[in-house]
Amino acid sequence: MATTPAPAPDRSAVRTLLRLWPYVRPVRVRLFTAAFVAILASCVALVIPLVLKWMVDGPIADRDPGGVWLGALYLLLLGLAEALLFGLRRWLVARPLSHVEASMRADLYRHLQRLPVAFHDRWASGQLLSRGTTDLMLLRMFLAFPLTFLLVNGVTILVGVVIMLLQDWTLGLVILGPAVPVMVTCLIFEKRYAQVARLAQDQVGDLTTVVEESVLGIRVIKGFGGHRSQARAFRELSGTLRGTELRKARLLATIWGVIVTLPEVAIGAALVVGVVQVADGELSAGTLVAFLSTALALRWPVESIGFLLAMSQEAATATERYFEVMDESVEEPRVPGDPAPPPAAGSGLRFHDVTFRYPDAPPGSPPVLDKVDLHIRPGESMALVGATGSGKTTLTALIPRFYEVTSGRITLDGVDITALSREALRAKVAVAFEEPTLFSAAVGDNVLMGAADTAGPAELERALAVAQADFVYALPQGTHTQVGEQGLSLSGGQRQRLALARAVVGQPEFLVLDDPLSALDVHTEAAVEAALRQVLADTTALIVAHRPSTVLLADRVALLSAGRIAAVGTHQELLRENAEYAHLMSGEQSGEQPGERSGDQSGEQEDAR
Repeated sequence: MATTPAPAPDRSAVRTLLRLWPYVRPVRVRLFTAAFVAILASCVALVIPLVLKWMVDGPIADRDPGGVWLGALYLLLLGLAEALLFGLRRWLVARPLSHVEASMRADLYRHLQRLPVAFHDRWASGQLLSRGTTDLMLLRMFLAFPLTFLLVNGVTILVGVVIMLLQDWTLGLVILGPAVPVMVTCLIFEKRYAQVARLAQDQVGDLTTVVEESVLGIRVIKGFGGHRSQARAFRELSGTLRGTELRKARLLATIWGVIVTLPEVAIGAALVVGVVQVADGELSAGTLVAFLSTALALRWPVESIGFLLAMSQEAATATERYFEVMDESVEEPRVPGDPAPPPAAGSGLRFHDVTFRYPDAPPGSPPVLDKVDLHIRPGESMALVGATGSGKTTLTALIPRFYEVTSGRITLDGVDITALSREALRAKVAVAFEEPTLFSAAVGDNVLMGAADTAGPAELERALAVAQADFVYALPQGTHTQVGEQGLSLSGGQRQRLALARAVVGQPEFLVLDDPLSALDVHTEAAVEAALRQVLADTTALIVAHRPSTVLLADRVALLSAGRIAAVGTHQELLRENAEYAHLMSGEQSGEQPGERSGDQSGEQEDAR
């Protein structure tokens, strides 16, 4: 399972959250207006104790019913104003924050599409899914509530303390007594909670990965009776996450206990001192009522500090996790005007002294491909043969630049592939993989993905004919039939034929086929090969092959052994002259099954590691 980068120990939550500003900037006017409205609502709430003071010292003390009713009307109007202002604040933030979340999610998806294959090799898909769902939800909640109320409550506390000190400075000092221990507690809590919040969000990503793998691999799990082991793995991860969440709850309970208890004690002390002062005639009853009402009005702003800090730390962690992905370097397009490398001698597809080592391979480990020299002439088809783990799939992945060569270069018609933009390169080169991937879309859309801008119904029909995929016309809606997730509603051979159709639909100049017929029965394979020969007659092709029947599609054969090209020739020449090649072909003829060859790429990567 891929791991995510460890967070920096000295991370500043404020500095991290400031990275959200480019997304917030377009809606800043509404957010600032909402904050102003919320501050105004809080200040209205602080006027209520002053009205109470006037009522107690005035109409109530003078036994004036008219004044009492007038004061009640004032209190009602102030309460309505406060409620309306808070409703207005909510309305102001709802739409823009949905836009912020949608923009961030769209940017993340777009960025993931541009990241190199090496990135996706390192990262578990569940970690990426949790960043695009759970983390962005946390950020929207932070922008909607904690961000505003950290400011609002801070202003409310400041204004309230000033009002209390103006009413009676001795009682004000009593109320301010717990301020220092509360601030120290908040600083300690913030640091500890940040670590636990990060751990919890990473564990959510791990749990998402397990769920996703269980759903996609349900046939394997059921076929091998692995539901108990999968359930055990899920329970273990779920239990670990539960433990982390309980740690968060204990931290939050601790700070909340401190923040609630100390101010309550201070209010109780202020009440005792105030009552004594009223009894001694040093303080009016109205002033004491107003003072205590103001103190009670500040209870919520003070008590909310704990969970506002907690939500802010979770938002900072979510921001950090989001930008861990966004900071990854993408596959940069070639800058127009950059001088292109000089054309190499010859044309067709050519490997010039190509060496490749996977980016995460241990230092000093041998390369997967070592000084590969290979030339496929224009219009020629070459079969690539080798034992499992010899580097065949890796070699084919270098042509469309799924990975960058460590040294050497690859040319198409004499032009270095790095001189082409990836879009232009992949328009020239079509690839069909041994393990085909289909999307939850119509059959026709899956095939036309190979040439979405240039192919139409005629090209679709031709490609299906080449791949002998006539079975699609028998589906309920023909080419408009929706296939299930990853095409699992189709057989392996059907998926492989659709993948082959996708590769040839755009009539590419260069075709790379990674054992595209391994899942087909003998009769279907023969029919596909007969149709494919017509396509290969006008295309420069590299075909990873295991069966002699697939090898015979090619004009020549290259033997890849231990990351090097060991021999090149026709099938018959290599059978006569190369013992390793003869052994590979005889092993195939003696009954090796296609399933025994699955996982070629994983074997190569494992050898590289």
